[in-house]
Amino acid sequence: MSALRAAKRALRKEMKSRVAALSEQEKLRQSRVVSQKLLGHPKYLSCQRIAVFLSMSDEVRTEEIIEDIFMRNKACFIPRYQTHSNHMDMLRLTSPGDINSLPLTTWNIRQPGDGDSGREEALTTGGLDLILMPGLGFDRSGNRLGRGKGFYDAYLERCMKDSKEKPYTIALAFKEQLCGEVPMGDTDIRIDEVLCEDEETNQ
Repeated sequence: MSALRAAKRALRKEMKSRVAALSEQEKLRQSRVVSQKLLGHPKYLSCQRIAVFLSMSDEVRTEEIIEDIFMRNKACFIPRYQTHSNHMDMLRLTSPGDINSLPLTTWNIRQPGDGDSGREEALTTGGLDLILMPGLGFDRSGNRLGRGKGFYDAYLERCMKDSKEKPYTIALAFKEQLCGEVPMGDTDIRIDEVLCEDEETNQ
C-alpha cells in the first residue's frame, strides 16, 4: 500500500510540474479545444443532469461548458467538498451567474457554503447522467490520478448504491496530463473517457 502511495505521490509531483510549465494562454487554448470536443459529444448532448467542476488554475477551464449547459436547459450540478473528510455533494446551480455569489474556499474555488441547505443535491432527486471529472493525470485505460482525497471515487460509490447504474464519466484534461500508466488502488474507479486535445481516449 505504501508503495502505491509513493508511486502516486511521485506522479502527482511530475504532473503538477508539467501543467505548471504551461502558459495561461496555452491552458486557455487547450481548454477551448476540449470544451468544443465535449459540446459536440453525443453523450453530452443526450444527457440532462450533468455535474461539472469549477476549475482551479491547473485544470481545464469549464466556464464555457457551464454556459452551454444552461443554454441547452440541462440541469447543472457542482461539487461541495467537505474539507475534513472525503465526502462531497453535487449541488444544483440556478444560473451561470449564481457561481459569483458562492463563497471562496481555502483552495480558492467557489462552492456552496455549509449553511446553503436550500440547494438540490443530485442524488436526492434522480442522480446524474454525466460527471465531468477533474484530475492531475490520466492514462489511456481510463485510470485517473486525483489529488489524493478520494472525493470523486467516494461519490461514484454513492451513485452506484443510490441508482441502478454509474453515471457516465468524462475527464477533461490538458494533453500534458496524459501519462503511460496511472497506479491504481482497490478503491480507485476507472473513468469512461478522457477528452484532451490530441485524441479521444476510450476505455
